Amino acid sequence: MLQLQEQHRTLHSLCVKPAVRFENQGENEEVLLTMRAHPITLFPFFLNAIIFLFLVFFSHFLLSPFLTSSQLMYVNIFFIVFIFMYVWIGIVNWYFNIGIVSNQQIIDVDFSAIGNKELTRTKLSHVEDITVKTGGFFPGLFDFGNIFVQTAGSEINTEFINVSHPGDAQHIIQNILEEYGSAK
Repeated sequence: MLQLQEQHRTLHSLCVKPAVRFENQGENEEVLLTMRAHPITLFPFFLNAIIFLFLVFFSHFLLSPFLTSSQLMYVNIFFIVFIFMYVWIGIVNWYFNIGIVSNQQIIDVDFSAIGNKELTRTKLSHVEDITVKTGGFFPGLFDFGNIFVQTAGSEINTEFINVSHPGDAQHIIQNILEEYGSAK
């Protein structure tokens, strides 16, 4: 029997045996692994937000001769709300783009924008191969990469992008497949 110890790594971007449930989870189905992108992938959102805040600050001085103080205040508020919305959407997309591996299936939930969701389900018995691809300075430094799950036949292949600790995740998925994949 497969013995997985509960663990949560890198801000819950890789969780083994998490205490979570998902929509349409079967009665005897147990979540064994959840994966999401490494938190460092949020860095561009925060860097862009800081740059935009500096632009708002400098544009305040450039626009002050042409606008009244109340108009300038509304322009500043609009751009600051826009910047925080940009960061919020990045965080929400990071949080809700998740891969779930249960004892019966592999599920990939992708949010492309607020309100748009793509859900891919693959039974463990249909999984043919698991490939991990990492490359580059930052993925090597922070240990994140892509996991590709190849399925049999005409089913859609599943991919998990920028996952934390992809080698460990692949090893865990392989163990889950050996334990549960042939039994179903």
